[in-house]
Amino acid sequence: MKVLHLSTSDIDNGGARAAYRLHQGLQALQCDSQMLVRAKFSSDDSVTAERSLITKLGPPASSLPLRFYPQRNATMFSPQWFPDVITARARQIDPDIVHLHWVCNGFLQIESLPRFAKPLVWTLHDMWPFTGGCDYVRDCTHYQKSCGSCPQLGSNRSRDLSRQVWQRKVKAWKNINLVIVATSRWMADCACSSSLFQDRRIEVIPLGLDTEKYKPINQRIARELLNLPQEKPLVLFGAINATSDQRKGFHLLSDALKCLGQTGWADQLEVIVFGSSKPATSVDLGFKAHYLGRLHDDLSLALAYSASDVMVTPSIQEAFGQTASEALSCGTPVVAFNTTGLQDIVDHQLNGFLATPFEVEDLAKGIVWVLEDSDRHQKLRFQARQKSLREFASQTQAQRYLSLYQEILEL
Repeated sequence: MKVLHLSTSDIDNGGARAAYRLHQGLQALQCDSQMLVRAKFSSDDSVTAERSLITKLGPPASSLPLRFYPQRNATMFSPQWFPDVITARARQIDPDIVHLHWVCNGFLQIESLPRFAKPLVWTLHDMWPFTGGCDYVRDCTHYQKSCGSCPQLGSNRSRDLSRQVWQRKVKAWKNINLVIVATSRWMADCACSSSLFQDRRIEVIPLGLDTEKYKPINQRIARELLNLPQEKPLVLFGAINATSDQRKGFHLLSDALKCLGQTGWADQLEVIVFGSSKPATSVDLGFKAHYLGRLHDDLSLALAYSASDVMVTPSIQEAFGQTASEALSCGTPVVAFNTTGLQDIVDHQLNGFLATPFEVEDLAKGIVWVLEDSDRHQKLRFQARQKSLREFASQTQAQRYLSLYQEILEL
């Protein structure tokens, strides 16, 4: 069996790392797995970068229609209209299964899917596959019908760009052989309620990770290597564009920490932030903050998780919540809001704390609950690691996908 994974990159971001981990896991099971990407950052010979001029022009060209929406917000919106050469490259590889991951930002045209003429599996790293162009819908439910009057475009017209993108998907994907894989139950429910995927087969397979790379490291050593204080509890927050992407909830964490600073915890803990450099204008979190910048490799991430006493993931919406699962694998309890994909990762008061969405006082309460009792904290750390080994190991994920591929090919 030959599987071709399509992803904009291999290890440059969370979704790409997840796709690459699956690719590696399948190879470990003796599956002929290959990856085709636009940007290659690994040295893996089984990953091929498509470097044609058309591929390079994809990102700037794909965003051109957005110029007609000057009131749109800053979130990602992908029309995916620009032609690509990916289907031609796929025909040269001639896989049995084409597995789609994150293919936006001009990488793969909507109309290309039926041209593969192969069974397709699509892992939902966000909501774009079943919306009119946005990655996350926030409070909008238009995707359940036909999109249009898109709030993210700042549009009040029903026949706007989001409706056009949605209509193109309906037309192009009507008769393709496609199985959807959601990374959480919440994402599966959203896909099932969408007009595009309501009649599709939808499976739930969590994202996997290498539990031998993401494992507890001696906290004192981790802190020494990252130049972090040894004597205080450390609260960790991190994501790509950690402080600027509102969906990641840094503003909610900031408010929660200010609440915490007004209690007996003032001056007793410090904060770590990765995925963002120290802002030019100082942000008052109520506690001293250490900014680690962008962490590009598994070891640096594992050190950050292991150096911390609690990871806070205050996201508003998450397809899964990969930083939370990585933290658990390193034995670090997680505090999050009881919503979206994080509900599948954090077990309330077993390996972390699920706060009432989006009450910052309860988020602060969760941080205190994790830290205040040392015996309980040790139990939480143990349960965190066990949850990861049981449910998020890459071998388990790869085997589930391999079984799915085999089932699809036998139908």
